[in-house]
Amino acid sequence: MSSEPRKILVTSALPYANGPLHMGHMVEYLQTDIWVRFQKLRGHKCTYVCASDSHGTPIMIKARALGITPEELTQRFSEEFVRDFADFGVEFDNYHTTHSPENEALTVEMFEALRERGDIYTKTIEQAYDEKEGMFLPDRFVRGTCPFCETPDQYGDACENCSKTYTPADLIDPISVISGTTPVRRESEHYFFKLSDYADRLKTWMDGAKLDRNVAAKLNEWFESGLIDWDISRDAPYFGFRIPGTEDKYFYVWLDAPVGYPASFRNLCERRDDLDFDEYWRPGHDTEVFHFIGKDIMYFHTLFWPAVLAGSGFRTPTSVFAHGFLTVDGQKMSKARGTFIKARTYLDNLDPNYLRYYYAAKLGPTIEDIDLNLDDFIARVNSDLVGKLVNIASRCAGFIGKRFGGQLADELPEPALFERVRGASEKIAEHYEKREYSKAMRLIMSLADEANRYIDEQKPWVMIKDESQIDTVQRVCTQGINLFRSLMIYLTPVIPEVAGRTRDFLGVDMWRWEDAQTPMLGVTVNKFKPLLTRVEKDKVEKMVEESKESLAGAADVAADDEYISIDDFMNVDLRIARIAKAEPVEGADKLVALTLDIGELGERQVFAGIKAAYALDELVDRKVVVVANLAPRKMRFGVSEGMVLAAGPGGEDIFLLSPDDGAEPGMRVK
Repeated sequence: MSSEPRKILVTSALPYANGPLHMGHMVEYLQTDIWVRFQKLRGHKCTYVCASDSHGTPIMIKARALGITPEELTQRFSEEFVRDFADFGVEFDNYHTTHSPENEALTVEMFEALRERGDIYTKTIEQAYDEKEGMFLPDRFVRGTCPFCETPDQYGDACENCSKTYTPADLIDPISVISGTTPVRRESEHYFFKLSDYADRLKTWMDGAKLDRNVAAKLNEWFESGLIDWDISRDAPYFGFRIPGTEDKYFYVWLDAPVGYPASFRNLCERRDDLDFDEYWRPGHDTEVFHFIGKDIMYFHTLFWPAVLAGSGFRTPTSVFAHGFLTVDGQKMSKARGTFIKARTYLDNLDPNYLRYYYAAKLGPTIEDIDLNLDDFIARVNSDLVGKLVNIASRCAGFIGKRFGGQLADELPEPALFERVRGASEKIAEHYEKREYSKAMRLIMSLADEANRYIDEQKPWVMIKDESQIDTVQRVCTQGINLFRSLMIYLTPVIPEVAGRTRDFLGVDMWRWEDAQTPMLGVTVNKFKPLLTRVEKDKVEKMVEESKESLAGAADVAADDEYISIDDFMNVDLRIARIAKAEPVEGADKLVALTLDIGELGERQVFAGIKAAYALDELVDRKVVVVANLAPRKMRFGVSEGMVLAAGPGGEDIFLLSPDDGAEPGMRVK
């Protein structure tokens, strides 16, 4: 450990203030809070700030639908966020909002600095315009087919499948998510940031930031394809900060949202004499800044944000830590299955320490997704926290309290065993530092196993019956309590509330990481109280039931889960078709144009993404299964009048579903 305390500023991505927190959100805030608590426990000056992301069209529209102002909406959710975070033990040094004077001042300062450098320019662009609603549509309010990989139902700014970025104008078959109508194109003057000029500086920053290799690989892909200048303005009506010198132009939410990090810190600095804003946010100081984010917003945090900071005279982040998504029982969170669990629903049913430990036991430093398996959650928490960790204290504390008046012995009977626990300190610290929480949890629990084996071998419950071994019982139980104490110090970042109860039992107000190195001997401890109870399966089941949507919300469930009912499925008309003609599609990398003979239903033209898997001459006269009652869909290459069924992961590995040889075109598939 360095002799000089580090000065570290840490942030989590800002929760968007138009809906409640859920279990997926909590992955990030718990991961961050554990790291911050570890740094503080090690004696470093670590400051953790966050804020509600409070701007943008979605908030404006939701507020309008509820008949309240955007300020009222974001304030309502911010208050809810603060309660949920506090009850999960997430301990911010400051929680603010992006709709603040500090944020507006910093956003304008950065914008003016970039404009003075020549990094801001204007140009007239065509945008999606919803004629029914009378407004320009933000990127995420237009959905359509990705122009690169042709994945349907993608947002207007980036594809969730191939991660490519684009504009709504590039989408195939765009639709307004507000009115459901096809947007038209209208011209408007917008402000752009010259991101394309920052490739070299970003590569230099990336090398120094020591990003996760998967994040770096994705960045290199973006560099290779070429950085695109960034549209940083939006037209009225818009809830945000108006661009100086304009009447109807506003800063895009993704410009002022990350400014919420330094803005929240500046708000804190105004109340704290020991913090200096410039020391953390201007170049040339020996401080560190780390951002914890989800992998879905890497583009904004590893390209746009460092470039804006560098160009406007601010320091760039020391590093950006990205994590993966959460699945529940191996699948996307689902309202129908009750696994779309709100943070408050969890808190109403279960101890937050359970989830903090379970996430820690799963989390590593990569962008791999983690799974909340509810059966495993019950088994692991009960086995590790209750059966192993707390069991050490509960097996020893009773004897110390009842027979020895709470007095610990003056020596340890097995100093070598304590030395093994003490000797693991730096390895555990290294795991925490690198965000290898799962490795830290495994090492701590292996030490807990050793402690339990020692108690099993010594059998104090047997020795207590022999007066000649009374002193040995005191020493054995003192050994057990000290092993437990050291392990609890190591686990303080993960289960701080249990650590607090442990300190109450031991009669200490606080402890530091290095306190695990020295045993407590010859002191009196307080009466032991249960530290943690077992997870009850019925409470988990109750949480799941409370999370399920009612049948009245079936439409919302379908939208969330992409499920259809059995009635919907029975309405799908599957027919045998013969491929009468197979032709290339000019300008499409994956599509072929198929003319299908469906017997009595006649011929249909269908576009299919199978170009890499089949030569055109292999397809002619082949019989396939087709969805015959799919509504025609207009694509930029023409109209597709159905869908050919295929299987496989994609690319060359696509396999057309072929019927039996005796099947005739037009026959139904049952």
